[in-house]
Amino acid sequence: MEKKRTAFAGTWYPDSADACKTEIQKFLNEKSGPAKGRFMAGIVPHAGWGFSGSIACRTIASLVPTGQSLPVDTIVLFGAHMHRQSEPFIMTHGAVETPLGDIEVDGELVDALCDNISVRKRSPGRFVDENTLELQYPFIKYFFPTARIVVCGVAPSYFAPIIGTMAVEAAETLNRQIRVIGSTDMTHYGQNFGFTPAGPGRNAVDWVKTENDAAGIEAMKAMEDKAILAQGLDHHNMCCPGAVAATAAAATKMGAFKPRLLDYATSFDKNPSDSFVGYTGLLYGME
Repeated sequence: MEKKRTAFAGTWYPDSADACKTEIQKFLNEKSGPAKGRFMAGIVPHAGWGFSGSIACRTIASLVPTGQSLPVDTIVLFGAHMHRQSEPFIMTHGAVETPLGDIEVDGELVDALCDNISVRKRSPGRFVDENTLELQYPFIKYFFPTARIVVCGVAPSYFAPIIGTMAVEAAETLNRQIRVIGSTDMTHYGQNFGFTPAGPGRNAVDWVKTENDAAGIEAMKAMEDKAILAQGLDHHNMCCPGAVAATAAAATKMGAFKPRLLDYATSFDKNPSDSFVGYTGLLYGME
């Protein structure tokens, strides 16, 4: 079976199963742990695990079904750094490699989705190296060991919510039980990123946390795709607003109506610097 090989294992996250499991268990015990509830979708960050792994881990863990819920067949993962004019892309077949074992691509669901939307099809061997996507694979394998995956890069355009909605419709047609994950970091602030509207120093950190990222999170919580795209594109507080808009639309289609902010942090909290990045974990639930 053709595989998408890892590109960031051993640098951005551990490259062995034991080390990944150790980190995941540590993350699960941080702060209040995973959220309790019935969640259909989530937004996760994608920096190196040392910076944002805890938030991503606890958010994805919160998507695991509880009680009498049906097991999850497929995880739909949206991400990728893309421009508004970029063409969406999808992995067509094969598997993605993780230190915890491979995750098989749900080719049937991919085909059903591609029958209804225009998206560039890519084989595992020609698939781009994207930290937005790969950093989530070990978490997905750990918490959903038997699930397959659909991996899609979504541009920040009007087409993003259509992709999210159509993915859910395709899953319903095939009777798939799915969870949807959208990958984005928040404001990239500082000279390293060419974005310094609040100047340097602690005031800049406070502005990012209480104003710029806060506005982006409010748009996520409102589940309004136009507001999400506008925040990301106009205020630079999401690096992958297309993935977020697709996820919010998918969550709405699945019946989710109650957002819950699991956590928020910045890289400044662990490594104080004039250049830093915001991270959030947010869930879309039904109760």
